[in-house]
Amino acid sequence: MQPVDFTTLTAICSEVRSQWLPARFEQVVQRDRFTLSLALRTLKKRGWLTISWHPQAARLHLSDPPPRVPDTFTFSQQIRHQLGNLALVEIVPVSPWERALDLRFAQRPGDPALWHLYVEIMGKYSNVILVNQENLIITAAHQVSSSQSSVRPIQTGQPYEMPPALNDPAPSLSEPFERWRDRVSLVPGAIRKNLLKPYRGVSSALVLTMLQAAEIDPDRSTETFSEKDWQHLFDYWQRWLKALEAEQFEPGWTAQGYTVLGWGMVRSGKSGQEVVDRYYRDQLNQQEFNQLRHQITQRLNNALGKLRTKAQGFHDRLGQSDQADESKRQADLLMAHLHLWQPGMKSIELDDFETGEPVTIPLDPEKNAVLNAQALYKKHQKLKRTRAAIEPLLAEVQSEIDYLEDVEAAIAQFETYETPDDLDAIAEIRDELIQQGYLEDSEYRKASTQENSETQPYRYTTPNGFELLVGRNNRQNDQLTFRTATEYDLWFHTQEIPGSHVLLRLEPGTKPDEKDLQFAANFTAFHSRARQSEQVPVIYTEPKNVYKPKGAKPGTVIYKHERVIWGQPQQAKNLKSS
Repeated sequence: MQPVDFTTLTAICSEVRSQWLPARFEQVVQRDRFTLSLALRTLKKRGWLTISWHPQAARLHLSDPPPRVPDTFTFSQQIRHQLGNLALVEIVPVSPWERALDLRFAQRPGDPALWHLYVEIMGKYSNVILVNQENLIITAAHQVSSSQSSVRPIQTGQPYEMPPALNDPAPSLSEPFERWRDRVSLVPGAIRKNLLKPYRGVSSALVLTMLQAAEIDPDRSTETFSEKDWQHLFDYWQRWLKALEAEQFEPGWTAQGYTVLGWGMVRSGKSGQEVVDRYYRDQLNQQEFNQLRHQITQRLNNALGKLRTKAQGFHDRLGQSDQADESKRQADLLMAHLHLWQPGMKSIELDDFETGEPVTIPLDPEKNAVLNAQALYKKHQKLKRTRAAIEPLLAEVQSEIDYLEDVEAAIAQFETYETPDDLDAIAEIRDELIQQGYLEDSEYRKASTQENSETQPYRYTTPNGFELLVGRNNRQNDQLTFRTATEYDLWFHTQEIPGSHVLLRLEPGTKPDEKDLQFAANFTAFHSRARQSEQVPVIYTEPKNVYKPKGAKPGTVIYKHERVIWGQPQQAKNLKSS
């Protein structure tokens, strides 16, 4: 993940100063362990300043309002208490070329600062620290004891100390070309490393985009550079410093990440804040998405493995109970031929009543024929009781397997993260599994999406312009089937195969033709467990023919009056790809 470097931070601060200072501090919400959102109001607008000390995504920028979830963090409560009714009047670096900022709060512009909110963007050492006028730490996002760091402990009640000073020389526009070249080429090596080492304020992302703009191989050795190559690279070095000095930036996305200098840009952005906000939101969402998908998939595999083993055990016992009728038949044969029994017999061969074929019946030599027949009758009754007890248990286990296979089919749709809706939809699946008892709740998970989620189903348009809705998970499946559907719509599902509920929306008086039905069947098959098949049986019926059994798990339905059509998931896949 590309870290916020000095250049990016300078660009963002320039935008915030010009557009948002001074601003009244109105509210603070801590979204998670690493992110604060400060509500700021100017004379013309209101916005939310995001401050993050995430070890991989520490940053500062304006962004969308935080989600409406309970804030139970004491850090935000202390900030709310101390900064209430004050104004953010300045944002200044704590020292030149440092990625540490001093957000100053006062009664009004021009007054001395009453509070300092220090934002230190330093990778895994990032922190946010609230300091009063006496330079004493009141609270910190991450407190550091003296046993953790003897160089710079950070604890409440202690004086705030600036981050350790950087010893590397600072880049300067006034530095002569020869001196710059001597620093960079002092020890021969790859230019990407040599350009990074001698100066403060230089990041790997900056170096790579600079070399890309100058069309220089990052791994090229400095020993191979000609005078012309050095001069060409120095021109870009100067452009960078001039952009910093003039605070003139060109934000956008690159193939690997983002830039605020316009170098290697594949798509421009409205502002540095928008670019940074979108980049880190997507990156963090991607991380959370992958973690959730792995967690859910692993738990599903474990649960399904245990259930299938249990079901197989029940099937084996039922197989044994199938011998019940055979025991009764043998007992009947023995009772009908008592006169053929002789003391000490270990088995007896008798002709079957119906087929006439010989049947060998094992006997207990210590019992007479009647007692052996009674033992067979008892075995018959015991096996019948076993079947009566096992059949409902097997049905319950099979129902649980069917439900988890439905969830498994829903998870299979989310192969990669593409939009925030993907994360929200898979989080809904996680919340559903927590409610059903398959996952344990976690301290920092998002609030339940059952009430707050705004995720939408997949939407497609049929050849004749009808809307096709596909549920992303069981919550959406139930929503589509029992709330969204009208009497004019058609409901689709793969036949006896786990998959999404699909709704073909129809207006009164309209009727889909074969192309529309085939289109719906193709996407129903694609959003199912059989998406890799060539042809998949798909049923469709009116929504009024779909019912939810009492006490059934989410997404579980029964239906009647269905019609069958063969779906072709590969056709749907090709349409999605095009």
